[in-house]
Amino acid sequence: MSTYEKPDFWAQKAKKEGYPARSVYKLMEIDKKFGLIKSDSRILDIGAAPGSWSLWVLQRLAGKGFLAAVDLQDIGMQPPYENFLFVRGDLYDDSVRSRLLAVSPFGLVLSDAAPATTGNRFVDQSASEGIVEAVIDYAEASLSPGGAMVAKIFQGGAEAGLLKRLRKSFAQARGFKPEACRSESFETYLVATGFKGRAKS
Repeated sequence: MSTYEKPDFWAQKAKKEGYPARSVYKLMEIDKKFGLIKSDSRILDIGAAPGSWSLWVLQRLAGKGFLAAVDLQDIGMQPPYENFLFVRGDLYDDSVRSRLLAVSPFGLVLSDAAPATTGNRFVDQSASEGIVEAVIDYAEASLSPGGAMVAKIFQGGAEAGLLKRLRKSFAQARGFKPEACRSESFETYLVATGFKGRAKS
């Protein structure tokens, strides 16, 4: 269970509007600022559970485009959309990766994934950094030219190195903290746009 047990404005709003989690409003704000989701977008949602981001994306696509989503947990919804593929499994698993790359390229890779927190901030930050590295790997392997990526990261010093990596293969990369993030949270998002192709080592 989250350490944030008291429902706030965003959590209450999500429940009222039929979304599984308050995180949907973070994506709405990111999309409003950066204009990432088009009606015909092909999108990959990594760490999709409990499903708020996927649900909102599918509503935005309105039957057009395509959404693939992956998570270890079931997303708890069965949206009636033919342009949706959910893969339940570990994003590090080769078979899962192969299945997702088989339906690429994507124009946008999204990730609100976070590690199971331990209470040790250093450990949690390191685990979060590892997830973002994997998301970047997926983005570099599956994005079409001009594509974009959004990934949640626990703040703690790794952001600078990750942004440096992103700027090698994207035209722009920056950090962005949506208003819907809890004030006490140390999460933020990395937003990269204008994919140039996989960086040469």
